Amino acid sequence: MERVTATQLPKPKLVASDVDGTLIDPYERVTARTRDVVGALVADGVQFVLATGRPPRWIAPVVAGLGFAPLCVCGNGAVLYDAETDRVLSTTVLDVPTLGWLADLAEKVLPGCGLAAERVGISAHDAATPQFVSSPQYEHAWLNPDDTAVARDEVIDSPAIKMLIRLPGMSSGEMVGKLAGHIGARADITYSTDHGLLEISAPGVTKAHGLRIIGERFGIEPADMIAFGDMPNDIPMLRMVGLGVAMGHAHPDALAAADEITGTNSEDGVARVLERWWPREPGSS
Repeated sequence: MERVTATQLPKPKLVASDVDGTLIDPYERVTARTRDVVGALVADGVQFVLATGRPPRWIAPVVAGLGFAPLCVCGNGAVLYDAETDRVLSTTVLDVPTLGWLADLAEKVLPGCGLAAERVGISAHDAATPQFVSSPQYEHAWLNPDDTAVARDEVIDSPAIKMLIRLPGMSSGEMVGKLAGHIGARADITYSTDHGLLEISAPGVTKAHGLRIIGERFGIEPADMIAFGDMPNDIPMLRMVGLGVAMGHAHPDALAAADEITGTNSEDGVARVLERWWPREPGSS
């Protein structure tokens, strides 16, 4: 089901899309319909940006599905990554003292939780240091074959783009309710799955933060952008842009923040909206 806004934007100058649950379908594929409309907008000179919680090293399958390598806001806004040249252009990190404070706080407020840290180098697969490290108590919310298990104190001994706090058996929303009031303005807390996993970044670092940087790079105002998303970590960018679109299956908070609701990711919800400006060829499937 789609909700059409009272006013329609002119053709956007930048389109930003979340990846999981949004751009890709439930089988983690970019459908032909989505690939075609994204290709059409890029050919028309419009900027297309991935805005994701994923780190750069998890971008390659999306690039392969799209058929081109866009600029990417990774790590919920902490990293600006150029997929075409495989270069990390900028990062905003949590420093070591803040990581230590967050770890102590999380273990006090959420007893039994596990900790992990996401780091980046100069490229997606920079192997100079482990990019994802986790404590022995950390249980993955999804398959993560590139994890490096370390002692708890080693998780927090280097700057990180993101700290992850995992507590199976409690929803992510419940975890935010217990922790957010203690963190205050010292860090930014969000989540992209409701299965007991929190993602914490430096203060003010969100997907909206990353999109602002890209907008400044190309001289594009937020009012000339469209963004698509489905989870609480998408809310800042949905609110910032000229048209924020939530997927039909989105988290209730994302639905409430959006200007419009499109179909689900199994219904080509992103393509449905973009085809207003770049319609499919007659007879296309």
